[in-house]
Amino acid sequence: MVMAVQAPQGFWRLHSRKPNSQLHPPQFLPPQPATSSRRKALDFSCTATGNDDYYLIDAEESAGDGFSFSGGKYSGEPSPSDEWFKRGKMVKAHPVFGSKEKAQDPIFGLKMGSASQTSDDLFRWFCVESGSADSPTVVLVHGFPSQAYSYRKVLPVLSKNYHPVAFDWLGFGFSDKPQPKYGFDYTLDEYASSLESLINEIGPSKISLVAQGYSAPVAVKYASSHQDKISSLILLNPPVRIRTPVGFRGLQNLLLILDAEELRLLLHDSYPKLTAAHANLPSTLSIFSNFLLGEIFSQDPLRASDKVLTSSGPYKMKEDDAMVYRSPYLTSGSAGFALNAISRAMKKDLKKYVEEAKEMLLDKSWGVQTTVCWGRRDRWLSFDGVEELLKGSKVKLIELPMVSN
Repeated sequence: MVMAVQAPQGFWRLHSRKPNSQLHPPQFLPPQPATSSRRKALDFSCTATGNDDYYLIDAEESAGDGFSFSGGKYSGEPSPSDEWFKRGKMVKAHPVFGSKEKAQDPIFGLKMGSASQTSDDLFRWFCVESGSADSPTVVLVHGFPSQAYSYRKVLPVLSKNYHPVAFDWLGFGFSDKPQPKYGFDYTLDEYASSLESLINEIGPSKISLVAQGYSAPVAVKYASSHQDKISSLILLNPPVRIRTPVGFRGLQNLLLILDAEELRLLLHDSYPKLTAAHANLPSTLSIFSNFLLGEIFSQDPLRASDKVLTSSGPYKMKEDDAMVYRSPYLTSGSAGFALNAISRAMKKDLKKYVEEAKEMLLDKSWGVQTTVCWGRRDRWLSFDGVEELLKGSKVKLIELPMVSN
């Protein structure tokens, strides 16, 4: 991993290494002129030592906001993240509320760099589209925490018959990453409202909506209020199952067959399992909601991207793909602060949203053609009980035995 140190003058030569490799001391180099453009190629140099274990990175002070910076393996050439950025465009949607003051970091109170600031009127969303605009539009919603990049292989397949559009949520990928209390606080209510604003811009007519993982309750909330605009709703491993504690009647039945000690042990061992189900974040995500520790861990690119994404299933990412997911955390501390904020909001409100989504989908008046696709190798959300839950509803269930989250 590369740790960024902002020097008072000039810039540092930093060393990236794998565990157990020899670490050389940093060298201070003369000052260099700074660049100001957000997406302009930064002046990095990379010197290899003859093997893959060790390389040197030169980075200007202006490369980051004092927390992190871009660089590393692809310093001297376009990175996979740069290539992905070229495929998309920025779309402005959803008003920026609040005082519109310049954002400051929540740790030291210092003004954040340009990558951490939003526009004054509407938020900027990174969108990638494919196919003909005359074909039916399919909006692809990535889960938390991920990026539109997760749909990179789906876009060309759908483009044969549809007009697919994938986007980065606010706080992720190349979209704006406003600091909490500076126009966006990352609550699930705000995400639902902002989704409506974005869809009005990218899909003015009827659309099909595909939502993955923890973004599914937000998509269901949007669809419930816009049933006439949704041709079909496809949910990929959505959190929909909530079990309730043992009720009074259930307790009466247990008292008939168990003595006091057996009942105490049963409730002690089972109560967390009976109340949690899909409403609890996995440990690799919930860690970012912790006080202080969450702020620290969310600034670690490997923990915030690689570890989280690979913990959801049995797959391994190629290095080129991993670099795309790491890029926001390497470029600006704002990505980590956003992850910290959304993790806290989800920990607080996820249970309510999952319960609301479940009630909407099971309601007899639900009028949206809905399909739930479930990858059985998901390590975050268990399939147990999902089939029974959806039985008798209007929702179609498709099981995918060899697929993960």
